[in-house]
Amino acid sequence: MSTAADQLVAPAALTNGQQSLVVATSNGQKEQREPQQQIENSKSTSPKPGAMPSLKLNKMPSASSKEKRVYKIVLTGGPCGGKTTGQSRLCTFFENLGWKVFRVPETATVLLSGGVKFSDLTEKEAYKFQENLIRTMVQIENTYFELGNSSTRNCLIICDRGVMDASAYISKDKWEKMMAGNKWNPVEMRDNRYNQILHLVSAANGAEDFYSTEDHACRSEGVDLARELDYKSAAAWVGHPYFDVIDNSTNFETKMNRMIESVCQKLGIDIGDRLQATSRKLKYLIAVLPPDNAFPPFQDFDVVHHYLQSAGPKVQARLRKRGQKNHWSYIHTQRRPNVHGQARIEVKTQLTHRDYMNLLAQRDDAHFTIYKKRRCFLINNQYFQLDIYKEPGHPRCKGLVLLETYSSLTGDALKNCMPKFLNIVKEVTGDPDYSMFNLSLKEDWSTTKKFCRTATHVTDATNGVSSTPLACPWLNCP
Repeated sequence: MSTAADQLVAPAALTNGQQSLVVATSNGQKEQREPQQQIENSKSTSPKPGAMPSLKLNKMPSASSKEKRVYKIVLTGGPCGGKTTGQSRLCTFFENLGWKVFRVPETATVLLSGGVKFSDLTEKEAYKFQENLIRTMVQIENTYFELGNSSTRNCLIICDRGVMDASAYISKDKWEKMMAGNKWNPVEMRDNRYNQILHLVSAANGAEDFYSTEDHACRSEGVDLARELDYKSAAAWVGHPYFDVIDNSTNFETKMNRMIESVCQKLGIDIGDRLQATSRKLKYLIAVLPPDNAFPPFQDFDVVHHYLQSAGPKVQARLRKRGQKNHWSYIHTQRRPNVHGQARIEVKTQLTHRDYMNLLAQRDDAHFTIYKKRRCFLINNQYFQLDIYKEPGHPRCKGLVLLETYSSLTGDALKNCMPKFLNIVKEVTGDPDYSMFNLSLKEDWSTTKKFCRTATHVTDATNGVSSTPLACPWLNCP
């Protein structure tokens, strides 16, 4: 897997901040480090707001380079979930870190406050209203995205709901008609447009005593309707690669801290002891895939992973292509474990199709390409990803089905939230036999020196902290 150092080519950092970086120290604490990449903008015309700009591919510069980051999140959820307070808390937290924060107003509230009532609209008027609402939302968001890109500081952009939320208020047939009529597709609107989705569960679901409509001029939902809308708004975002559900299993103050912690984990920001880490990544082996009708509403994605040549045995790089109906998003991940013997760095960069194709030239022939079908679904406010390995691939992957989730629960509480319709054989969190890196190796595990067995803790900017000592630093590859 090793090649000469001068053969390692990494993508340049994106000017829109679609990049993650974190360092895990030997004592399990997180430490933010500057990624070993430099910004080099394309010399072509400027990209459209919200679109991925083009990259140039460069050798790794020194670690002293600094990149501005623009991070776009959506706060969504049912009525009385804490979105307004959450915006304020996130704004204060990141401004104290020196970031510029923009808060994109909720488009629906702006329009509805002008006297629009859905109950007064005809079916045709309601359809056009939703269509125009989305167009208006996109334009408003793009205005803030442009400001973020031109800012000289790190920038957090908080969207009060996002474009996919509109699908919760329209039938599936009409939504698909609207998507087709406007040439929209969910991969661009959901996966590529925003870095992270935070669903704040309505107080009507788990904190009923605190549910109220008194302080919101546009809110009139009863508890039952609020629960229904909460579920629909969560279902609208199922499938986004970085989708976090913040439920009411704790008091409200802790709920807000969990929300901030989730954003910090994705960004790789050291939160020290200011916020308590709450969740860990869990992986389970599934005996057999049940029929589709056994699942709650789900989103299926085709996922392709390529491992790339690297500068040494302790450096790993891979490409991920993820999409639906021939619409794709592309991610480059580079990991450097045990930097100076005590930490590792991970950098994630979102790519354009052109840059993805350029990097494919660096595929490592020691690894099979990994093909999966990834099924995403939501049960009891718990978000799950089911990876169904597909051919071609190594025979060890034939029929392999792995379930992944994040949870702070343990014991019976964790067991009760797991999908009852899945036959879970065992938990395999940290088991090197189920590491994607190891599964992709062409060589025999008993003879190859590339099989990962080194004990470590895994911390990364996408997945947060695992409190379980793992047998391989790359076991929980998303």
